[in-house]
Amino acid sequence: MKRRTFLSLMGAVAVSSSLLLTGCGKGSDSDGQKVVRIGHVQSATHPDHLGLEAFAAHINEKLGDKYRIEVYPSELLGSQTEMVQLTQTGAIDFVVASTAIMETFSSQYQIFNLPYLFSSVDAYHAAMDDPEVTDPIFKTTSKAGLETVAWLDAGTRNFYTVKTPINQPSDLKGLKIRVQQSPTNVEMMRLLGGTATPMGFGDVYTALQAGILDGAENNELALTDNGHGDICKYYSYDMHQMVPDLLVANYAFLNELSDEERAIFEEGFQIVKSTEQDAWEDAVAEAKDKAENEQHVNFIYPDTAPFQEAMAPLHDSVLAANPELQPIYDLIQQHNAAHTAD
Repeated sequence: MKRRTFLSLMGAVAVSSSLLLTGCGKGSDSDGQKVVRIGHVQSATHPDHLGLEAFAAHINEKLGDKYRIEVYPSELLGSQTEMVQLTQTGAIDFVVASTAIMETFSSQYQIFNLPYLFSSVDAYHAAMDDPEVTDPIFKTTSKAGLETVAWLDAGTRNFYTVKTPINQPSDLKGLKIRVQQSPTNVEMMRLLGGTATPMGFGDVYTALQAGILDGAENNELALTDNGHGDICKYYSYDMHQMVPDLLVANYAFLNELSDEERAIFEEGFQIVKSTEQDAWEDAVAEAKDKAENEQHVNFIYPDTAPFQEAMAPLHDSVLAANPELQPIYDLIQQHNAAHTAD
């Protein structure tokens, strides 16, 4: 077992015990502060964590007499799916979740998992910053006890493999590729000819190591922060998705805040987003340098047109199955037109 995994398991045991002792996370410390717990799957050096630490500093400064923010990285509170469930129940207060997991609570989130939805990084950021695009989606899970309060940049998702360079869609035929746990991502792999293997992110390293997977798809930080580049030696920039990570809150917690407190938390949500995004570009450059020069990963730059052509039917099928997404899709296309790729 990797040392990091062992420490995560030990931390999870300790924190789980703490949650039980404090009444499923809804307790206060000896100073009467409410302890606000945030969980995520990334390392303590990842941009997500840096953004959350900046959020914690803001809330602790402005509302430190009432709240104390605690941020738990590296799956210390459980897998991402488990942490979303804990956030639903109020055992913890916030989680960084994937759009794939949120798709299981609201089909509206399907739109973010569509391949080649955005024409450029600028279009992606502009659309995600447009409340007419995001509000109709982020507010659809209140009955499930959840509300998305901020989006975080997760770069572009690309295929990486142990032995087989991916230069064209046919290279994926017969390969077992880990995808995020959503029907949209499973269908994406079917269209490309690969075998979709949905699983939690924390299980991917071991599955690659054991040969259960031939590859996966994610951004460059997965190679270095999560060690996938120790095993996978080919990373192909097909750029099939620009998918945000999401800061998701317990809905009841948000609604228990006073107007003044909510305004300060809203400032904090913007701080999470801006801090994370400011750190993202440098983190990707550092990850790529380490992957190339220390892990000896080969970076490949295929023609993306055949990948786009193969996955195009997914746009039509998702919109046909969920026509409520059409106005949001059309707004995104307007952002694409205004921010064409270089």
